[in-house]
Amino acid sequence: MAGRKWSDGLLLAVLFACVWWPSSADGAPGVASKAEVDLKSRYLHYKQANGLGLTPPMGWNSWNHFACAINETVIRETADALVSTGLSKLGYEYVNIDDCWAEIARDYNGNLVAKNTTFPSGIKALADYVHSKGLKLGIYSDSGYFTCSRTMPGSLGHEEQDAKTFAAWGIDYLKYDNCNNGGTKPTVRYPIMSHALRNAGRPIFFSLCEWGDLHPALWGAKLGNSWRTTNDIADTWDSMMSRADLNEPYAEYAGPGGWNDPDMLEVGNGGMTKSEYEVHFSIWAISKAPLLLGSDIRKLDKETEEIVSNKEVIAVNQDPLGIQAKKVRSEGDQEVWAGPLTGYRVAVLLVNRGMYRYTVIAHWDDIGLPPITVAEARDLWEHKTLKNKFVGNITATVGGRSCRMFILKPVA
Repeated sequence: MAGRKWSDGLLLAVLFACVWWPSSADGAPGVASKAEVDLKSRYLHYKQANGLGLTPPMGWNSWNHFACAINETVIRETADALVSTGLSKLGYEYVNIDDCWAEIARDYNGNLVAKNTTFPSGIKALADYVHSKGLKLGIYSDSGYFTCSRTMPGSLGHEEQDAKTFAAWGIDYLKYDNCNNGGTKPTVRYPIMSHALRNAGRPIFFSLCEWGDLHPALWGAKLGNSWRTTNDIADTWDSMMSRADLNEPYAEYAGPGGWNDPDMLEVGNGGMTKSEYEVHFSIWAISKAPLLLGSDIRKLDKETEEIVSNKEVIAVNQDPLGIQAKKVRSEGDQEVWAGPLTGYRVAVLLVNRGMYRYTVIAHWDDIGLPPITVAEARDLWEHKTLKNKFVGNITATVGGRSCRMFILKPVA
């Protein structure tokens, strides 16, 4: 890569070297250092204290594929598919119902009511079914008078009541949107639901879907377990990459208990190529973003299954150190993303945003490795450990709109 364009990631890379690199030769790979433990404790101190989200949530959400065309059969069959495909064993545990699940009017007592034509058994029965599969049920509401679809009420003014309803139904996850709010600032509205959920009597993962309106990464950690840093994603390369770009600057605000959210995954919905979807999944994984599938997994094709079931890439996302990677180097269409993992390892993602093959180099001083380090490289998409050891940098040829992803483990 000709020349260098230093990003804010360089400073974080230097911090990585100071914080997570072992202070002596006694540091054993696979064992968290005291610095790692202290860092995790510091994150948890500032996060919402509901004990949830110590790693990014994994599961499925209905909106990207189905929008409002949902019903209880789709939800039940999706829960079945998560189990039958083996995805649940990989960590995909949330089955999240998005907008359009409720009647337009509350009942006489002001309670939300499941839409009779699409959810005739009610949400409680659906939660019981999902729980019987060893999974968790998520639901959707809005911090406004109506949800974004305007087909059901929002929770503004009903926060305590709705939180108790969700808890009584056995809900495990709440996605809380930002539409039709009368112009009130989200920093006024979201704390009310956060407080209501803490008092509801059941731990509920709180996802602030605030679209990055007032930079929720700056204040969301004390309120919820994740916060949207972007507007809605679409199933296109440009939309996906722009969401990644918007999410990346907030890396320092994420950690165990609270995560930056660049929106749900589009993998498998048909708008991108396999290599583009691999980039999508890789960036979300290394960015410690929620891995919420957005396709119809009841009809999972082989390519999609290969991507979303990549255990090695998932492990990067779920690494307990919980530090979001940074884009530490950028030169035109060529990018290097990197972040530390437990065991003194580092995850590296080489991304080629252009249309033609290109050689991309990750230098040790970019990614936070001491310059004389000898490292072993594991290729996470090829599922092989490279024979050569690397000193100073790792270089790879990357196809157009493609990526290469490695874990580097110091061996000397």
